[in-house]
Amino acid sequence: MAMTLRLNEAQTDALRRRARAEGASMQDVARRAVEAYIRAQEPEVPIAVLIDEELGRYAGAVAQLSRWQD
Repeated sequence: MAMTLRLNEAQTDALRRRARAEGASMQDVARRAVEAYIRAQEPEVPIAVLIDEELGRYAGAVAQLSRWQD
C-alpha cells in the first residue's frame, strides 16, 4: 500500500538538500530514513535466542565442524 508523506516547507527543503548532496531522489532518502527508524525501533533479540532459533538450520554444518581436526 502506498502513502503520501506531507512535510512542512522546512522539512521539504532539508530533504531536498540531503537528496542533492547524496545524488539521490528525495523519495529514496525518505525511504532509507523510514527503514532506519523502523530498524532502530525493533527490540534487540538476545544472541542466545537467535542461536536457539537458527541452530537447527545449521546442525549439519555444526556437526561437521565438531569433527574437524587440523
